[in-house]
Amino acid sequence: MRANLKGLMKVKKTLASGKTIYYYYAWRKGPLLKTKSGRPMQPGDVGLQAAFDDAHNLRRNPNPDTLYGLVTAYLGSSDFRSKGASTRRHYTEYLDMIRAQFGTLSLSDLEALGTRGRFKAWRDSMADTPRKADYAWSVLARVLSFGKDRGLLSRNIAERGGRLYRADRRESVWTDDDISAFNAVAGRELRLALLLAFWTGQRKGDLLALTWAAYDGASFRIKQSKTGRRVIIPVASAAREALKDAPRRAPQILCNSRGRPWTEAGFKTSWRKACEKAGIKGLTFHDLRGTTVTRLALAGCSIAEIGAITGHSPKDIDAILHAHYLGGQRELAAQAIARWENK
Repeated sequence: MRANLKGLMKVKKTLASGKTIYYYYAWRKGPLLKTKSGRPMQPGDVGLQAAFDDAHNLRRNPNPDTLYGLVTAYLGSSDFRSKGASTRRHYTEYLDMIRAQFGTLSLSDLEALGTRGRFKAWRDSMADTPRKADYAWSVLARVLSFGKDRGLLSRNIAERGGRLYRADRRESVWTDDDISAFNAVAGRELRLALLLAFWTGQRKGDLLALTWAAYDGASFRIKQSKTGRRVIIPVASAAREALKDAPRRAPQILCNSRGRPWTEAGFKTSWRKACEKAGIKGLTFHDLRGTTVTRLALAGCSIAEIGAITGHSPKDIDAILHAHYLGGQRELAAQAIARWENK
């Protein structure tokens, strides 16, 4: 039987009673294979092959009048394909989860308020990882919005779902001491990553994808993957000097110690280990983006000037300076009082 179950994922679990049970999934992150009574199928169940075949048939030939079919249509749409590679990868993970959990719901089910309650219960079942729960809900809402926009649904019952995760980034700026502590323990590759993030204010994904071809010795030309906005960033002297000494071992500027372009997971792990070694807590790589906004403001740059470098909208810049980075606000306030007194 196993020869006909290529891709089957088997998870073993030992219950408190000592009994061993199994969970069979049609593929990794695919639907759980169950009996007609809803019990997870176990080794030897005569319906295992049929359930496996049914799941794969549904995957190949989805019913267009179900959520499964709607997700499949979304995956083939320009709405999805226009997203950055990293976003598409994350979306696909959650879309597979949604299809496995709710794929058989009909389009009429997707307009029923009772279904919103089922969706909420599913979201709340992930409350111990609130960021994951919120991401899952936002992906679901995006698919239903796609269906509404295409005239397949009359309403999106996942609109305005609220959030479980509440981040407080008010003090999340990298100070000179933080940067010095990080550079004291990090390797050359990570130090260059921090330097470029600090002096450009760009997202991690865009910096990891940045190529030598996008650098003319004076400026970076970047098309931001999240927004599609193009920015031309003059490279600060400190970054130019570092780039002169950086080896060109791949098309990408940022590479690991083996000379290979960073994978997102590899960079995340190495960055976390360096932060732990440096004793840096409560700061993320993304906080360097907000730090750049704050430092530019402290240097007297206008909101338009800041946006020309980082790609932020005026509204986002204002939010960063007035809500999230209070450390910078205190310094800005001190500068304002000093100027007033001197005047």
